[in-house]
Amino acid sequence: MKLHFLGANRQVTGSRYLLEAGGLRIMIDCGMFQERKFLGRNWEPPPVDLKTVDCLLLTHAHLDHCGLIPKMVKRGFSAPIVTVNPSADLAEIIMLDSARIQEEDAKYKKKRHQKQGRKSKHGYDPLYTPEDATGAVELFEPIGYAQPLQLSDQVTVTFHESGHILGSAFIEIAVKENGQTRTLVMSGDVGQWDKPLLNDPTLFSRADYIVMESTYGDRLHKESGSIEDQLATIINDTAKRGGNIVIPTFAVERAQELVYYMGKLRDADRIPDMGVYLDSPMAVNVTKVFHRWCKYLDEDSRCKLEGNAQALDFPGLKLVRDVADSIAINSLKGTNVIMASSGMCTGGRIKHHLKRNITRPDSTIVFVGYQAVGTLGRIIVDGKNEVRIHGANWRVNADIKKLYGLSAHGDRDDLLHWLSDCKTPPKQLFLTHGEERGAEALQEVIKSKLGWNVSVPEYQDVVALV
Repeated sequence: MKLHFLGANRQVTGSRYLLEAGGLRIMIDCGMFQERKFLGRNWEPPPVDLKTVDCLLLTHAHLDHCGLIPKMVKRGFSAPIVTVNPSADLAEIIMLDSARIQEEDAKYKKKRHQKQGRKSKHGYDPLYTPEDATGAVELFEPIGYAQPLQLSDQVTVTFHESGHILGSAFIEIAVKENGQTRTLVMSGDVGQWDKPLLNDPTLFSRADYIVMESTYGDRLHKESGSIEDQLATIINDTAKRGGNIVIPTFAVERAQELVYYMGKLRDADRIPDMGVYLDSPMAVNVTKVFHRWCKYLDEDSRCKLEGNAQALDFPGLKLVRDVADSIAINSLKGTNVIMASSGMCTGGRIKHHLKRNITRPDSTIVFVGYQAVGTLGRIIVDGKNEVRIHGANWRVNADIKKLYGLSAHGDRDDLLHWLSDCKTPPKQLFLTHGEERGAEALQEVIKSKLGWNVSVPEYQDVVALV
């Protein structure tokens, strides 16, 4: 067996691997690179001959795991894509939304460059189109959790709940070669325990090799009070100043959790009556997927959503689809909550809302998840006094807040917990999907606490799994 590390190595985004095993060439994930330093990788030719890939296994539907699949299809990929049932529906929404953003951004960039007398080194064609995304959707072959699937006489794959987002999975790959069976576990992204909506991550008892994410490998989720208390304080303080609360929102999971918590606060009269705008057609569509696949949620959420189309709703919540309605939000008076994607501010409608609020001392920008290095979200969180949005510089006068505990990623202790049932050390544990500092910090913790062999691969490393 050979494992190729083709993304999310000593960085967070761009998850992509190629496994050569049992006579097959299996790609695991194919995500978009979102850190500014690595954006050029999205435009590079595929690192492998796509015609030789026998199938693609998708851990979950976040853009940094599925976002380059349409580009593969554009370049001729036509093999089956296997993923868990809800992930197939979510990936369709996310890839189509990304394709539309690619087209819109290309047009906007061309128009802006023409005014400025500049040229783009990548030209003005989108990375891929909605037609490419639709072609990718046609290749999906959904499956349930804990259902072994034989890819060949030698290779069997099983998807298990990872508790990260709806339909997320870690993948167990069993390979029979030379009279022995070896098992590789690919973590995808691992969630937290005791979260609303989702089931806890499943544990596993053995593996010869493990590839595990390390997004929060060097930290614990800060104890800053309950999510409801933090959110109530932010909203009430901003309402007193008369500004808006702008939340860059991840359309999958985070948007639904925010709606869940705001609904609880409204029901308890802990926040004033105000408009709450979910300005993301993708998030609106994702919420429908939650209803369709509610059997994949935890028992409490499943009971609430089954047959109840209004479960993720409350008075004052407005779901915004049309561009005209999105623009109209900017003329609203008083305090409003504006949630829009993308969560790292890399594109989409959130940039327009930031432009209109980031210079206002009475407004608050609230970040609810990980901000990768080089993204606009990370630049704002790091405290820059001025940021560049749509080709212009904007002074940061708004109050910048982080809402702790809402991350879809487990922290260091959650990751150690996920490994806790694996009593026999694997031959090797590889840490990916984390900044270099975080991955190396987790590497040292695992070595000292568990005594395992741990490494942090470089981009395009190839490792023999013997």
